[in-house]
Amino acid sequence: MANIVIDTSVLISALISKQGASRQVLRLVLQRVHTALISNSLFFEYQDVSQRTDIIERSPLTIAEIHALLNALYSVCEWIPIYYLWRPNLIDEGDNFLIELALAGNANYIITHNLKDLRHAELHFPNIQIVSPDLFLTGASNGNFNDSFIR
Repeated sequence: MANIVIDTSVLISALISKQGASRQVLRLVLQRVHTALISNSLFFEYQDVSQRTDIIERSPLTIAEIHALLNALYSVCEWIPIYYLWRPNLIDEGDNFLIELALAGNANYIITHNLKDLRHAELHFPNIQIVSPDLFLTGASNGNFNDSFIR
């Protein structure tokens, strides 16, 4: 079992597709195979982006199903208070909170589709691996989570 932070890009990918790695990551969290960490900032971003008209129109789920999925996800997430703000100076400053959440919650992984943006920080935290959903699932199925797997 790993502590993971699921970037909004993965959540949205899961909402607009009928299958795929992003949906499988959510499925594993809902089955409590892995523990997803969440903070107020990530919660509000999930809420905001999932309610956008273009996302709802592209999703095979109804609005009620999207809300039910989010509620189920929130119910199994571990809520993490963040008391110390790190500034890793990511390309997109709006993503700094993901690193802060991962640090505060002792996460093993940040799962994202925005690998380039998150991997080029000025501050590096070697205990947190930044991976795509596909790469995370490959490691999970092999039971092999280590640096040689990630690189």
